[in-house]
Amino acid sequence: MDIPLARYRFSARLLEAVQLPSYAGSLLRGQFGAALRNVACMTRQPTCMGCPLAQTCPYTRIFEAVPPAEHALQKFSQIPNAYVVEPPLLDDTRLQSGDLFQFNMVLAGDALSHLALITFAWQRALKQGLTKSRSAAELVAVEWLPADLEPVPIWRAEAPVLCDHTPLLTLPAAPPNLQQITLHFSTPLRLQQQGQPLRADQLSPRTLLAAVARRVALVMEFHAHQDHWGAQVPAIAALAEGLTDERQLRWHDWTRYSSRQQQEMTLGGLVGLWTLKGDPETLANLWPWLWLGQWLHVGKNASFGLGAYQLR
Repeated sequence: MDIPLARYRFSARLLEAVQLPSYAGSLLRGQFGAALRNVACMTRQPTCMGCPLAQTCPYTRIFEAVPPAEHALQKFSQIPNAYVVEPPLLDDTRLQSGDLFQFNMVLAGDALSHLALITFAWQRALKQGLTKSRSAAELVAVEWLPADLEPVPIWRAEAPVLCDHTPLLTLPAAPPNLQQITLHFSTPLRLQQQGQPLRADQLSPRTLLAAVARRVALVMEFHAHQDHWGAQVPAIAALAEGLTDERQLRWHDWTRYSSRQQQEMTLGGLVGLWTLKGDPETLANLWPWLWLGQWLHVGKNASFGLGAYQLR
């Protein structure tokens, strides 16, 4: 099955020195969103609430997805967005003028058709400057990162027109005789219950698989118009009941500044290794969902890069 999902790498050259926060996902997401709204908004209303163009505006369709008025399963107050920003994990967050700064962005479904607008918004956001110091940067290149293939250059500043490409992922078959799958969480996993983040001893394979499957299903339904994923979510969660697991997870805190709430906020979550074990048939059925989760992430704040994992 081909999935309309793609990861892109954006490369920018810093024009001024900058001190980035220890985790720049929230910063990049916020500055991208402001730039995208600036270039896409036609009504110039102060907020999107009540805007007559909210259902068709590229800004809301990409950055602030409007939930449907009615849905067969439940009433949604919000739905996942069609993007994930993946910042670099830097050992030294002090960057100098002339340094190359790279980050990724995952786009799903309809958002892929807006890649030219998204690239232009990133140009604007970087030119306007990063952090409160407004340290400017220049977007120099964009590459498409197909699964298990070499990066494909599709845009460069010298010739700022996107090259044709087919942004699809083909779901791979599960490895034969699969007996365990290890997820390496590189950014904090925040799965919550009643508004509180769960610690390692409060998690279960079902908790994880239900969260992954639900996110995949909602993104595919609302942004890729593939409705068949949702009906499978209960069965995927039930399959997870038969798994055993081993966890080498530790709690890790990052802080971010919330421009909406005008304060520092702590982003705590679990990083490390989580190994799921079971019979080959069960793991083969879970494999497509976990594989797609490498692009869509899982848990709270996935849109700015939390809950990132790689399969081993």
